[in-house]
Amino acid sequence: MHARASKLSVMDTLAGLLDGPRARGAFVLRSVLTAPWSIRIEDQAPLTLVAMVRGAAWFLGDGEAPIRLEGGDIAIVRGPDPYTVADDPDTPVGIVIHPGQRCTSIDGREVPFPSGLGVRTWGNDPDGETMMLTGTYHLPGEISGRVLAALPSLVVLRQGEWDSHLVALLREEIGRDAPGQEAVLDRLLDLVLIAALRSWFSRPEADTPGWFLAQSDPVVGGVLRLLQEHPSHAWTLNSLAAEAHVSRAALARRFKDLVGEPPMTYLTGWRLALAADLLAEPGATIAEVAQQVGYGGPFALSTAFKRVRGVSPKAHRARNAS
Repeated sequence: MHARASKLSVMDTLAGLLDGPRARGAFVLRSVLTAPWSIRIEDQAPLTLVAMVRGAAWFLGDGEAPIRLEGGDIAIVRGPDPYTVADDPDTPVGIVIHPGQRCTSIDGREVPFPSGLGVRTWGNDPDGETMMLTGTYHLPGEISGRVLAALPSLVVLRQGEWDSHLVALLREEIGRDAPGQEAVLDRLLDLVLIAALRSWFSRPEADTPGWFLAQSDPVVGGVLRLLQEHPSHAWTLNSLAAEAHVSRAALARRFKDLVGEPPMTYLTGWRLALAADLLAEPGATIAEVAQQVGYGGPFALSTAFKRVRGVSPKAHRARNAS
């Protein structure tokens, strides 16, 4: 195996799935609150992470039983459905969060961001009994969509069910106002999310995707990492089998059993998902994207893209831009 690929772990794979344009400029906020309070979230974000630092809160999904979150718990919310977070399930909604983090009262009046609470801090009391950190990913991507598709609408990990000291670091860094701080917060938020996802996918009740489970397989795991880390390489079933030191037939059978599709079909899907995300990058040309994902030129990429996804790269880019 390639030296780099052999050193990659499951966490590296999750990092790759979450990295890219969708992980930049995430909205990160610290909330300090004293009861009563109730916030309706209608921002349509594809993914939100809530880390309870102290106190407690109730999560109320529409039509679902209320779930209590306590200090040390972490919740991963898969959007875009609305939900409410409150000090008590019976507290009337006072604030509504709209797309773009626009904040209004329940009757639609604009609510200004409070001053005097600190950098990236929101709430009704600087010494509030409840503190929670919220990280919101607003830009969905084709690659991160593979993770989202494997998640329920809400994942809750209780204190003691996962081991991460990153929340304390995120809490500290949220309050800093320094050059490059947005990038620091993006990376920290990614790390907290990756640690939480890794803990969730290891649980028996999780609907863990085949590509995740296959990472630990001594044959298929290495092949997956080669495909994910080096999509532009001219892979064939023969070359993959040679890297894995197994026969073509053995690799094809084992890969399909674990991942759910043949290696070359997986590679095509991975390349085109990468291409779809790269096309969202400002200034990226179809020729450049084709080279990065392993197609001989823009015509080859366009043909494959339209055959599999039903639209041309140009139409995909225009649709996303709108």
